[in-house]
Amino acid sequence: MERLKNKGLLFSKSGLTHEAGCDEAGRGCLAGPVVAAAVILKSPIPGLNDSKRLNEKQRKALAEIIKAEALAYHIAYVDENKIDEINILNASILGMHLALDGLSTRAEYILVDGNRFKPYLEVPHECIIKGDGLCQSIAAASILAKTARDTFMEKAHEQFPVYGWNVNKGYPTKVHVFAIKQHGFCEMHRKTFGIVRQMAQTTLFI
Repeated sequence: MERLKNKGLLFSKSGLTHEAGCDEAGRGCLAGPVVAAAVILKSPIPGLNDSKRLNEKQRKALAEIIKAEALAYHIAYVDENKIDEINILNASILGMHLALDGLSTRAEYILVDGNRFKPYLEVPHECIIKGDGLCQSIAAASILAKTARDTFMEKAHEQFPVYGWNVNKGYPTKVHVFAIKQHGFCEMHRKTFGIVRQMAQTTLFI
């Protein structure tokens, strides 16, 4: 087990060469997809950490380094309709499975951020609470998922500018919730979440 001194993040937990880290972004949002990433690193990358502990400039710079230096990576999207159909937990796990499917090198071992996962093929896995701040591969996945989702929501903002997604990225900020109250929800909102669910249910009975 190799530990980096600069941040204390583990590079390899299983000791296997093809250890994949998985994480997602966007679970708590009112709109847009949940985005998952899987990453197999071939060597340590200095500066990796939980994406939430990094600023936007750091995340973007590290995302480019990860893409250039990883042995394999893949980013997957599960849209708001599928989230409403199967719930956010299942959608998050589906996203991680899709990300693992997309790896050019098959994972020998899987590290997952959090405490819930479903077996992927016959590959052994381990769930690690707050793993994005403990393991390099999970941190790398968290950065790729976060930057990909932010970019997606910034582009979606161009189509639906009233909600301020270029700033709030779909999270339930006061500005976002107020905009939903003023303008209603749109096709990209998750109909089973928070105020959107309440408004959708009300609409059904009018």
